[in-house]
Amino acid sequence: MFVLVNLKAYPCDPVEVARAAYEVADSSGVRVGVAPQAAHLGGVAETGVETWGQHVSPVEHGSHTGSTLAEAVADAGAAGTLLNHSENRLKLADINAALAAAERAGLETAVCANNPDQIAAAATLGPDAVAVEPPELIGTGTPVSQADPDIVRDAVAAAEEADPDVDVYCGAGISTGEDVVAAADLGAEGVLLASGVAKADDPRAALESLVDPL
Repeated sequence: MFVLVNLKAYPCDPVEVARAAYEVADSSGVRVGVAPQAAHLGGVAETGVETWGQHVSPVEHGSHTGSTLAEAVADAGAAGTLLNHSENRLKLADINAALAAAERAGLETAVCANNPDQIAAAATLGPDAVAVEPPELIGTGTPVSQADPDIVRDAVAAAEEADPDVDVYCGAGISTGEDVVAAADLGAEGVLLASGVAKADDPRAALESLVDPL
């Protein structure tokens, strides 16, 4: 089970969270990753934690001011990147181009989508993983596995039909170890979460509670 913590643009200390994530992953044996702001990728990667970009742009080297170049994300120490998060939507052609950029840079990829139909479309593009995240549940503390478990089941089935090699992650409202176990029981191979760790008074304790049931 992969636990990927997206720090978004929350006012947390990304290195503190990363150190906690590294220690929890090391002691538990659970795969834990952290996705900080692009400017913090290097500092987070230096902790030894698996580091992910929050986004890479669908561009190559060249005149692309303001873009997030996949090679720069990889050079900073990232192992993977999210794409098409509900807070940073891309057109399908741009998702495809961003996937090509990530592959060029050797980055693992997880494409986010709102529902099983979008999961199927994303999976046909050949990412390493897709992540189903109903946007209305993001940040609510109510996990999709509880609010509408059929979305997760149907997303897993849709991805399997489109490309059985694509893993399925589950996000939106994940905040407890029970949520992680429920996602796994529904067929997800990873979870995405943000506020449950990034806004926690004690990020390490929050992470430990997430992985303990695993």
